[in-house]
Amino acid sequence: MSEKIIDVRNVSKWYGAFRVLTDVNLTVEKGERIVICGPSGSGKSTLIRCFNRLEAHQEGDIVVNGIPLHDKMRNVGEVRKNVGMVFQHFNLFPHMTVLMNCMVGPMWIKGVSQAEARKTALQFLERVRIPEQADKYPVQLSGGQQQRVAIARSLCMQPAVMLFDEPTSALDPEMVSEVLDTMTGLARDGMTMVCVTHEMAFARAVADRVIFMNAGQIVEQGKPEEFFKNPQHERTKLFLSQILKH
Repeated sequence: MSEKIIDVRNVSKWYGAFRVLTDVNLTVEKGERIVICGPSGSGKSTLIRCFNRLEAHQEGDIVVNGIPLHDKMRNVGEVRKNVGMVFQHFNLFPHMTVLMNCMVGPMWIKGVSQAEARKTALQFLERVRIPEQADKYPVQLSGGQQQRVAIARSLCMQPAVMLFDEPTSALDPEMVSEVLDTMTGLARDGMTMVCVTHEMAFARAVADRVIFMNAGQIVEQGKPEEFFKNPQHERTKLFLSQILKH
């Protein structure tokens, strides 16, 4: 029986008079890997930021891991315990070592012991293949290594779903593959993932479903093979023709 990790119904959002999301409907099942793509300004990042209320929606309903997201901060905190998020920029604590960056969330938010947090942090640093960097500070790492620390830090919370907001867009080209390899490994392990990215090779290889957004709406979605070979919407065809040139 399927289990919905994210359920979005008729969600709309405004910035002042500008409507950035319009009647968005989306479900994410447990274990599903979804890639969201589309032109800049199409609402992709805003949508996934609504999934842990980094952005507040004004209309519609969002339920994450069985918990409705709304203005009651208690619910927001409960949701964030179960949602890992990796941003374009790594957002690591510069004054903490890599190990402490990974330990603080479980200790502060989930109340686990220092020994347990350390054990979990080392486990996930091994998982993203940088255990030897544990005692370094973020400034001593490459961009790709910092992003892998950010992924490990999110995994230490043992989330029900991982959200990725263009996680390779701030990286030098030679560092992109190490982050995508890490994400591919997570997908292979069955992690529920929603990824906003322009990495179409990653989408082809990993996604169960590719979603195309334009002007705040989901225009088209489907399995990667069908999405890339036979797009139905003219805006999707234009986008793919442009992005696949590069």
